[in-house]
Amino acid sequence: MVLQINPTATLKKLLAQEDIDGDKRITVDDLSDKVFEVEQVNGKIFCIEDTYFLSNLLQELALSIRKGNTSSALISLDYIYEKPSHRISRLIREVYWDSLTRNMDKKGLLKVLLDEKVEQDFFYIYVPSNDKKAFDYYTNFAKEITKIKVVKLPQNITPQFALTINNKPGLLALALTENNNEIVGEPFVVPGGRFNEMYGWDSYFESVGLLIDKKYDLAKGMIENFEYQINHYGKILNANRSYYLTRTQPPFYSSMIKEYVEAVNPTISWISEKLSTAINEYENVWMVEGKRLTSNGLNRYYAEGVGFVFETEEGHFKEIIGEYAKKFQISYEAFETKYKNREIDCPELDEYFLHDRSLRESGHDTSNRLVNKCAHLNTVDLNALLYKYEVDFAEMIETYFKGEFTSINNKKYTKKYWLDKAEVRKKRMNENLWNQEKGMYFDYDFKLNNFTNFESATSFYPLWAKSASIEQAQLLVKNLLPLLTCKGGVVSCTEKSRGVIDANNPGRQWDYPYGWAPHQIMIWKGLLHYNFKEEAQELVYRWLWVITKNAVNYNGTIAEKYDVVNCTHKVDTEYGNVGTNFAYIPDGGFGWMNASYQYGISILSKRLINKLDDLVDPDELF
Repeated sequence: MVLQINPTATLKKLLAQEDIDGDKRITVDDLSDKVFEVEQVNGKIFCIEDTYFLSNLLQELALSIRKGNTSSALISLDYIYEKPSHRISRLIREVYWDSLTRNMDKKGLLKVLLDEKVEQDFFYIYVPSNDKKAFDYYTNFAKEITKIKVVKLPQNITPQFALTINNKPGLLALALTENNNEIVGEPFVVPGGRFNEMYGWDSYFESVGLLIDKKYDLAKGMIENFEYQINHYGKILNANRSYYLTRTQPPFYSSMIKEYVEAVNPTISWISEKLSTAINEYENVWMVEGKRLTSNGLNRYYAEGVGFVFETEEGHFKEIIGEYAKKFQISYEAFETKYKNREIDCPELDEYFLHDRSLRESGHDTSNRLVNKCAHLNTVDLNALLYKYEVDFAEMIETYFKGEFTSINNKKYTKKYWLDKAEVRKKRMNENLWNQEKGMYFDYDFKLNNFTNFESATSFYPLWAKSASIEQAQLLVKNLLPLLTCKGGVVSCTEKSRGVIDANNPGRQWDYPYGWAPHQIMIWKGLLHYNFKEEAQELVYRWLWVITKNAVNYNGTIAEKYDVVNCTHKVDTEYGNVGTNFAYIPDGGFGWMNASYQYGISILSKRLINKLDDLVDPDELF
């Protein structure tokens, strides 16, 4: 059955009656009767009751108006009364991915130029020195829009150079291609909200969802853009903004390529090109001695740069800067200005910001696991990811190149070469990162020569990478998983490891009580690799339940992260919660959260999906 109605008039009346707090959403916080009479064009009245169904009506009205149907629209009751899991998954597939898709050609550029994280007098576009085609393209476009300024980057991009353009923040060019004699940008998905650019590890998890939803061109576009970044900027960027030039993010490129190839089966020449690029990244970003490769043969995050981290919220470093201002006996403002301008020499503070940039390179910004020590840690997560690279290279060389591969740089590699590297890394991980007594992996502080003993969800990365033995997997599931399992899924770390929250230990978004999509996805996959099917089903259910519950009660909200202890998207922590502030219908949800939902639904049993649609409390099931 469909309702033929005037969507504009109906939306206005619906909000006037049901949106009590005036936020242009209908939620459980709106204390109304939640009974609304829809007046159809034929004069008949149809009554809709309940928060969830009324918020669905609001969303469908908004979608109709967005399509240009302002005076008359057909609203399907199938969509109003759609089961929650089906609706969330369908909207992700049909609406949200499109809302989050960007590209950097003339048609798409204006949508991605805006950066809420910084003040912008002009829109700067930075182009690599050796990409004349892109420089000419953007220079011609800038003639049409006077606020756009195009800048050619130097061939050698140093931290000192990056510092000089911090007052001129802008976009970094990505891949352009030709289609029917028209230059078009390779598409990519942004996380959402203020994160309106292409991010490193976000893109891998987004691609997991894109492949499930058969958005193959989008997944391929992100692989092409990463190749462009490696070839032109020397690394996969934290994100393609100028203030991210000196740091990368967790390495997932081999997984993106491998999973895309398995889904689509592209040409051997395409696979060869991308495999060559991934090996280039591995060798020249991660395996350079003295930088991200330490003397014990394991890796660390090590983001280069000078001075402050640029993109943080105002006042983020107030406490630490205040301490040093007192030491130098000048005002906070004076110290901040002088330090930014490199007029003050302060090695201790320089080291603090080395750790802070490296922490952000890890993707876990911020966590007590890494604060003021990240660059001194061989982390479990990074070394598991690089083990996965080594095994992925071996498997792709075996599957597509008969065990021997010659890269586009004419370097020769064999399956055995990479398997030997993986075996050596596994041995070093077992020696330095595995605590047999506790039956857990821990990050290793190579300056202090000891474990950190910080209980983190990242300890499960070796299960995802398949570097753990069966015994190690069993011990992790026995010893650590119960400590991290909360009502709403896996928490980032234990409350004990986080410590007591006070003025000297503020709450951090990558710590207890918060749960994040990448941890969930990797832990589910890791558990399935070692045949822990029941544990995986439980954790999938718990996570999807917290997303579904909040979406049902709060107008379809899909947030960046969740408090998995209190099972809410309402959080009181640094940076707030992207994806929770919108009008009428979510603005695309949040990239990797969308992906976690699609992947979770794809592996959850039908019995548990039915329970999920009824919002059955997970503690009643497990």
